[in-house]
Amino acid sequence: MPIEHVSATTRTVATNGVELAVTDAGDGFPIVLAHGFPELSYSWRHQVPALAAAGYRVLAPDQRGYGRSSRPEAIEDYDIVHLTDDLLGLVDDIGAERAVFVGHDWGSMVVWNMALLHPDRVAGVAGLSVPFVPRGPMPPVQLMRKAFGDAFFYIVYFQEPGVADADLGRDPGTTMRRMLAGLSVPEGGSVDMTGLAAPDGAGFVDRLPEAEGLPSWLTQDDLDHYTDEFTRTGFTGGINWYRNFDRNWKLTAHLDGAKVTVPSAFITGSADPVALMMPAAVMDGWVEDHRGTTTVDGAGHWVQQERPDEVNAALLTFIDSLDLGGH
Repeated sequence: MPIEHVSATTRTVATNGVELAVTDAGDGFPIVLAHGFPELSYSWRHQVPALAAAGYRVLAPDQRGYGRSSRPEAIEDYDIVHLTDDLLGLVDDIGAERAVFVGHDWGSMVVWNMALLHPDRVAGVAGLSVPFVPRGPMPPVQLMRKAFGDAFFYIVYFQEPGVADADLGRDPGTTMRRMLAGLSVPEGGSVDMTGLAAPDGAGFVDRLPEAEGLPSWLTQDDLDHYTDEFTRTGFTGGINWYRNFDRNWKLTAHLDGAKVTVPSAFITGSADPVALMMPAAVMDGWVEDHRGTTTVDGAGHWVQQERPDEVNAALLTFIDSLDLGGH
């Protein structure tokens, strides 16, 4: 089916104690797209029509805490069990047994965990920007505090309720512009993700680089859409995901040493600063049926928005390699 003939609807699915706004397009084997921080289902606007046109049923939710979906107040309502169960609820809602799960950024962590927690429901898993990272020897935030000491590190900064929420929410337009336009590494350069050079007392947004104009892949309408939504909702829902890092570590004690056994793929950008912190090599020996890693040359952190054609091609190559039961 030509992409221009694909129509998508947005509907609400009640599951797992929340209501999720879901973009739903196409027919066929289901593919669930899980966005990252601070994003929305809109982040998959270039993937939804392409995957649907290729013959798949695409479900792209605003995940809990985001956009038009529920934003529970309790921090513990954003732990990894809730987040993976939300996505399972979408698959249950359409009466499917299995799906292909694709995540970007925080969404990658959710789908990698889905592959460990519910491998029988996962026909394949693809992570974008964030590779599969084996469970560490101690709670992650505890480890970060030890590693960074008194230096600024954004995940540690995000832990105190209310602080980062106010910082990011003070001017959502500036927050989203700097986040979306600034997270890439100059060729041959590096990005200081700790913000050590920023003045004392600076928050997270002040440490983000201010880009000169918008990149070619991000229109003013795109930026306005993100800004309008986060102006309406604030950032607390998404930040609460970070406040569950240590809780998630404790909840997944039974997965210590577990490997990803379902078919997997990884897509990253060569200019993604996350690749400096978490290179694809961390997956070596931990993904047993890895179908390939794609590095999109020159792409930054928002790879599926920056370079949709290459990402769509890599995703379809991976999905077409799977045994989807006659699809």
